[in-house]
Order: sequence, then C-alpha cells, then structure tokens
Amino acid sequence: MAFTPLTSLDVAGRRLAVRADLNVPLTRDGVGDATRIARFARGMKPLLEQGARLIVLTHLGRPNGELTPALTTERLVPALAEALGRKVMFNDTCVGPIVERRGEALRPGEVLLCENLRFERGEEQNDARLGAGLARLGDIYVNDAFSCCHRAHASTTAAVLAAERVAVGPLFLEELSALEGALADPQPPSVALIGGGSVAPRLGLLKRLVPRINTILLGGGIANAFLFARGYSIGRSFIEPEYAEDVLEIAALAEVAGCRIVTPDDFVVAGFQRVGINSYPVPLGGVRANRRILDIGPNTIARYQDILRDARTILWNGPMGTYETPPFDAGTRALAQSVAELTRAGLAVSVAGGGDTLVALNRTGVAHDFTHVSTAGGAFLEWLEGRTMPGLDALERKADAA
Repeated sequence: MAFTPLTSLDVAGRRLAVRADLNVPLTRDGVGDATRIARFARGMKPLLEQGARLIVLTHLGRPNGELTPALTTERLVPALAEALGRKVMFNDTCVGPIVERRGEALRPGEVLLCENLRFERGEEQNDARLGAGLARLGDIYVNDAFSCCHRAHASTTAAVLAAERVAVGPLFLEELSALEGALADPQPPSVALIGGGSVAPRLGLLKRLVPRINTILLGGGIANAFLFARGYSIGRSFIEPEYAEDVLEIAALAEVAGCRIVTPDDFVVAGFQRVGINSYPVPLGGVRANRRILDIGPNTIARYQDILRDARTILWNGPMGTYETPPFDAGTRALAQSVAELTRAGLAVSVAGGGDTLVALNRTGVAHDFTHVSTAGGAFLEWLEGRTMPGLDALERKADAA
C-alpha cells in the first residue's frame, strides 16, 4: 500500500490535522488506561520537535451525535500533555471558523486538542461537508488511527478525500507493517493462537489464516465450537451450535492447505464462573453435563508451549479462557509468558491484537515484551480477515489520484 508517511515530509511550521484514536477508558479521576495516548504521543514528539503545529482530532465513547459532557475530550488534556511533555490547549469544537483560526494561530511545537468528533452528527454518517471542514484544519491531513479505518466516518474517509495533502502517521504505519509482516510474509514455522468467547467474528479470520499459517492453536469459545462439531461433550460451556458446519468446513480447508488446527485435550472446569469456586482439570471427553469449560488444562498448556517453542512468527487473537476470573487466567498467562520469553530471546516475532487480548496481556504484565501489540481492536480483526476497510480505501484512492 503506497501511502505517504508523515515522517518523510518537511513538517516545520506546517499545521498537521491528525486523526488519532484516543478513545481510552475513563475513570472518575481521569484516564483509566493511557496506552493509546502514550503510543500516539511517541510518534508525535519528534514532529513537534521539528516545529510542526499539531491539531489533534479524536472520538471518545459513543455520544451518538449529542453533546455529552461526560465524554468531552477535554478530560484527555492532562494525560496527553504528560505524554507529549508539553502544554496542550483545548478547543470546544472540532470544526468551523473558530477552531480554524486557533489552528492558524498555533506556533511551531504547539498542540491543540479538539472536541469529540462524535459530538458531530455527520461524523458517523461520513458527511462530506464535515469531512471538508476537518480537512481545512491542516496543511496536511494525517490519518494516525489505523484502529478506526474499518469505519466509513467523516474523519477517516470524507476528510481524506477532501484534503489537498494527505499522509499517514507513525502509529498507523507501525500497526500496518506489523500486520503485514505477520500475515503477508510470516517466517515459518508460523503459529496463530486464536481464542476468545464469540465464534462468529473468528470464522472469517480462520478462513484467512488457514492458507497462510502453519499451525493454529485454539482456546475459548472457538475451541468449544470445534469440539462440539466433532461430537465431544462440552457440558454447560458456552457454545454457538449454529456454527458447527462452518467450523467443519474450516477444518476441511485446513487439511487441504496443510495447516494443522490443534484443539485442547484437557480443560479446567467448574460449575460456575466465580472467583474461588472449586475447579479441576478433566481430559477431553470427561466434561460432565453440569460443568463448564473455563480454561485450557495443564496438559494443553504444556503441549501448546512445545509447539510455540519452534515458532518463528506468532500471531495472537483472543484469550484461552475466562481470563478475567482467576484461576481461569492460567492458560492465557502461561502462554503469554512463553511468547514473551521467545520474543525477548529474539527467537520469534510476535504480534497480538483485539480488545480482550490487549487487556489480558496487560494483566499478565508481558505486553511490552511482544514485538507488537495492536490497539486497533475491530480494525485488527477486519484487516486480518481481508475485509474492505473504508479508511484504507480512501487513502488508496487519494494515492492513486495523486
């Protein structure tokens, strides 16, 4: 994809209208997890030092086109200022003559954070007039929000098409290059860890991975689906029986492609998902009717670790069990530590993504050891599945027209 990297341009004195993704969890006291802010700031710091004038655009939560005080981006100012190491000014609109004038008045190295994009009804409707107004804010309009490219919104699509000059930001390129390296040209042996609760979002992902990845290790709800389709008892575990034919089709595709799909051969089960409840491991076929599978078992952990040990490329989406409730985080924790060790030793390139995956790895304390942990959420999955992403499509159309 031939996008113009912002880092290749002379930005001294230029107004950069940057579409960021600073959609972070909030607490009563401020920002609950500043990971996205820190990663965005890391890419912007060198540009500010070169004299860029930065106008930051982001959404926050789901205000549905209504002015919602609890979701004002003014709440992000302290965290963004701390991450950038400089003062951040705030404007209570994101489009119009007032913010345009304030942007024009910025001095080199100054930063202006605009109000929540989603306070504008036209944002989620991909309104052309709103897009044109956003594009006017900068000498260069910058998409640094790969995580939002799966949505046809004014700030990711209409603004890109309306802008005179467009570039992609450092975090955008970091996300895209990591994904392309893991999927487009993975160094073998390649292994994908696929878990999580819901089956439907991972069917397309598995179909895309099968011809590209050597081995797929399953956990969570998607593992339950494969076992159920093969006739194994899974007790009262989470299951979506309507996808049985889909997973059998994927298994057949894997056999043709020479991709090995590995399912757990033991599990940790309990009557309910609750901290401190009596739980115990059982082998495949030993799940009683009144028990739930809540994690992969110790034998499966050891088997998966053996497979990972030989991997040179590791892709991870979705936890192996109900990681939010100890002790059912043991499988995810053990495998995360193994992947982190392999990455630290320089033996494997590791890429992980998806909302639950990011939270699980942060809880384990090893996210920083992975080669790349994507903050892209839904965009991470949709890119891996090969779906058309409106934000990327707009950038490609702009590049073709240049």
